[in-house]
Amino acid sequence: MLGGAVALALPPRCGGCGVPVAEDHRFCASCWSSLRFIAPPWCAGCNRPFAFDRGEGVLCGHCLAMPPRHGGVRAAVAYGDVARQLALKLKYGGRTGVAETMARQMARLVPAELDLLVPVPLHRWRLWARGYNQAGLIATALGRRCGCAVDLTVLARARRTPVLQGLDRRARASAVTGAFRIADRGRIKGRTIGLVDDVYTSGATAAACTATLLAAGAAAVTVLCWARVLDEATID
Repeated sequence: MLGGAVALALPPRCGGCGVPVAEDHRFCASCWSSLRFIAPPWCAGCNRPFAFDRGEGVLCGHCLAMPPRHGGVRAAVAYGDVARQLALKLKYGGRTGVAETMARQMARLVPAELDLLVPVPLHRWRLWARGYNQAGLIATALGRRCGCAVDLTVLARARRTPVLQGLDRRARASAVTGAFRIADRGRIKGRTIGLVDDVYTSGATAAACTATLLAAGAAAVTVLCWARVLDEATID
């Protein structure tokens, strides 16, 4: 009876716009149709979506020019209005339950061979100010759904980095170079890592984290995120 009363007073709401929906972590029809889900066909190197199937093992122009060190970017959706609303609610709005909403859509893209999920870390002062690491919440929810181990502390941010928004690609890469460290190499050595974050933008942070993990002995790294910023002009 108590559960029913709570459901009537606080019904499940759409993660995008907040209108009541049938179940928790669901979207209304309008927000659901606005999400652009990312799936094959895509680049074999970075998972950038292709407009049509080009066959197995085909690389996009970006990967041909500069192959990434990670094993791909598995993003549930393309960054857009609804995807942005969820990211903002989780990151700045204190809506920690949104992490479960994101994880439910990300789970379909988690490679079966992963040994360990590792979130992109916050610097300790930013973590103290926010109270939580949004990537850590997503990693924990994703680990529960996929049955994969999670290590929230093995990858740490050794120094504060500036806000990357507004910086060009070279400045972003410079800002995060050397910004991460491994707490204990034994916890990742030889393991296949899923690097978890909320939004993949330029890739500078993911590249720096990947380089740190590989240098410490990780066998491979795949980036897992809720949303990925796509430049429509560069989608092959």
